[in-house]
Amino acid sequence: MGGWSAEREVSLSSGSGIADALESLGHRVTRIDMGHDVALKLAEAKPDLVFNALHGTPGEDGTVQGMLDLMGLKYTHSGLATSVVAIDKQLTKQALVPHGIPMPGGRMVRSEELYERDPLPRPFVLKPVNEGSSVGVAIVTAEGNYGNPIGRDVRGPWQEFDELLAEPFIRGRELTTAVLGDRALGVTELKPKSGFYDYDAKYTDGLTEHIFPAPIPDDIAEACKAIALEAHRLLGCKGCSRSDFRWDDEQGVAGLFLLEVNTQPGMTPLSLVPEQARHLGISYPELVQIIVDEALR
Repeated sequence: MGGWSAEREVSLSSGSGIADALESLGHRVTRIDMGHDVALKLAEAKPDLVFNALHGTPGEDGTVQGMLDLMGLKYTHSGLATSVVAIDKQLTKQALVPHGIPMPGGRMVRSEELYERDPLPRPFVLKPVNEGSSVGVAIVTAEGNYGNPIGRDVRGPWQEFDELLAEPFIRGRELTTAVLGDRALGVTELKPKSGFYDYDAKYTDGLTEHIFPAPIPDDIAEACKAIALEAHRLLGCKGCSRSDFRWDDEQGVAGLFLLEVNTQPGMTPLSLVPEQARHLGISYPELVQIIVDEALR
C-alpha cells in the first residue's frame, strides 16, 4: 500500500482497511508502505500472497505486477498485461471498442497545442491518459475561465502532463458498476454536491451522494452490468474491477458510454466496490476473502 502516486493517501486508507480485515479473518499480515526497497521487504516477508492495495502508478500499471511475477509471488487483482492496457485510457479503447463496447471518441493532444487552438469543439474533457481517481481532469466549456484558447499560465493538467487525452464532454449522469469475479454487482449513481466527481468529491465524506441501486431504467442498469462484465472479461481482469460510465439520459441506451475500467478499485470506507458488495449482503471482510481466494486459485 502507499507508494508515491497521486493516489498515495487513498492507497494507505485502502491498505489499512484490508489489513485489518485480513487479521480479523485470522491471516498473518505484513503491512508494507511501498518504497524503492519494496522487493527487499517482500523477500524478507516471504508471503503466501501479496494483497496489492496500490492505486495508480507504479502499482496499477504493470510495474509492480512484473516485479511480483519475476519474484514468483502470487498477488491479487489483475496481471501484468491487463494492468498495462487498463491503466492507459487510449489502449483500453483500442482493446474494447472493436468488440462493440461504447466509449467516447477523442484523441491524444500535446499540451502545447492547447495554447494555440482547441482540439475538439467545446465542451470537451482533458485528462491524463494513465492516472486514476479523476486526477488531472479538466472540463473545458465555452464560458469557462481557462480562456480561449487555453491560457498558458492558467492552472490545469496541461501544466503537469506533456500529453493529454481530449474527449467530447458527455452530459448527463455518472454511473459505476463493480465486477467481482464473474458477477456484476449492480449500478450506483454518483451525485456530487457541486462541480463534478473529481478527486475531492470521491474521497471527502459528504461531498458526493451514492445512490444504490441507481434510479435508472432497467435496460440501462442491465446494459451497465453487461458492459462492465464484458470489459472485465475482454481485458482479462482478475479479482474485482470497477467500470465508470456517463449516461446521457436523453438518449436512452445510445447515450451510455464506458469511460474507464479500474483494475484495483478503492477499498476505503467511502469506496464503491465495498459499498455495492455490502448492499448485496457481502461484508467487507468477506469481500477481501473472496479477492484472496480468487488470487490463490
